[in-house]
Amino acid sequence: MKQPIFTGSGTAIVTPFTNDSVDYPALGRLLDFQLEGGADAIIVCGTTGEAVTMSYAERMRAIETVVRHVDGRVPVIAGTGSNSTENAITLSKDAVLAGVDGLLVVTPFYNKATQRGLIRHYTAVADAVTRPVILYHVPSRTGVRCTAETYAALAKHPNIAGVKEAGGDLALVQKTRELCPEDFYIWSGNDDETAPIMLFGGKGVISVAANVMPREMHELTAACLRGDFTAAGRMQLQLRKLCEALFWEVNPIPVKTALAMMGYCQEVFRSPMCEMEPENRERLRTVLAEYGLITG
Repeated sequence: MKQPIFTGSGTAIVTPFTNDSVDYPALGRLLDFQLEGGADAIIVCGTTGEAVTMSYAERMRAIETVVRHVDGRVPVIAGTGSNSTENAITLSKDAVLAGVDGLLVVTPFYNKATQRGLIRHYTAVADAVTRPVILYHVPSRTGVRCTAETYAALAKHPNIAGVKEAGGDLALVQKTRELCPEDFYIWSGNDDETAPIMLFGGKGVISVAANVMPREMHELTAACLRGDFTAAGRMQLQLRKLCEALFWEVNPIPVKTALAMMGYCQEVFRSPMCEMEPENRERLRTVLAEYGLITG
């Protein structure tokens, strides 16, 4: 039986930038904040990490830096997806060589593969590596949806661990749980659906909000894992306003802005990402102050 790469709250960590490079000292500070806050895993070079705007060399160095800094304290999972199967395989193999514990592979974007194409793509990636692969389903960004039947077919592969489900479709989560074996694990890809997905058997969340509130996201998932969904529901509601604020504009613009306000990184984005609209920025500042993350 396959084991989950992690349970609980995995932080989809931002990539701090200077004007012309990755800000590695800031990345170290962010990692320390996560580890001290109880993060159960670190996901590097995902959507929140702006990986698609990074060069290949930058991605590999960021992955290596995170692996070295975390030093085995929690699992490190690298985003290695691409809309080219060949590129996804190359990224995945090199991330394994860098020492990651798992891989997060997004559905191929723009190409809009068929379900058969998705099965071939993921099978080829999983065949090429020696670490478990988490599928990443985020149709709002990629333009393609996986079905539960596709998950069931992929679940048979020994290197495919499960899915980060960010489709906003709880019916799909339920059908996936019905069709797939117990060792095809589900992680929420939306912070505001963490408790509901874990109620249906999910093992945790790959979280944006954990960048700014790692302890609270850890505690929310811990309550779910011990079956205390009354407490988990209460925590989920307490985090509602923050989770909403972090998506007032496209991720990762709000969360990186929040971390800059908290003093962890610069407010530098890679184009076509850009600074938050002034009105939304001030609204975000108000929410952060309400949660005690910054002074008013």
